[in-house]
Amino acid sequence: MPDLQSLRYGLRGSVTKWFERPAVSLLIALKFTPDAATVVGLLIALVAAYFASEGEFLIGGILVLIGSVFDLLDGGIARATNSVSKRGALTDSVFDRLSEIALLVGLGMYFTSGVDANQRGVLLAYVAVGGSLMVSYVRARAEGLGVKGTAGFLTRPERVVITVVCLVAGYPLVALWILGIGTPLSAAWRFVDAWRSIDSE
Repeated sequence: MPDLQSLRYGLRGSVTKWFERPAVSLLIALKFTPDAATVVGLLIALVAAYFASEGEFLIGGILVLIGSVFDLLDGGIARATNSVSKRGALTDSVFDRLSEIALLVGLGMYFTSGVDANQRGVLLAYVAVGGSLMVSYVRARAEGLGVKGTAGFLTRPERVVITVVCLVAGYPLVALWILGIGTPLSAAWRFVDAWRSIDSE
């Protein structure tokens, strides 16, 4: 899906120019290391998950946004300080997955009991966890086989935006419907695209 990819990379370039570089400079001045930014992002995500589980969606959504900023900036700090490492890349990827899982588990917990108990909400949270992991896994496996594996329409940035908007607006179930349906489809799309890219043996 070239048009979608072009749009995604164009937006990423704008974010890098107008936000990421100034923010990275600020964090470096505050003595933040890449690993520190990664850890802070995860801790904020865990707190966001707690508030989501308690039905405090506005606070949870704002915290998800703040945590995602740190997730965005840790790589920029590493590049700007010449401290890029395989360990840092591994930690960043794993903590990103943990952050997303924690939030979805928090939303699932919210829908397990109380006046808003909803079995569909719990099921969608489970499916969204599996779908988001599969989106990442297909890319990792495809890259291990020598192809890009970047196709799809619900990568992590899109998922973060959907989650933040829906939580701040007070519609957590809408977020789960979108992620519960969209992430498996995105993983399937990515799989098919990667499969077609692999040379037939």
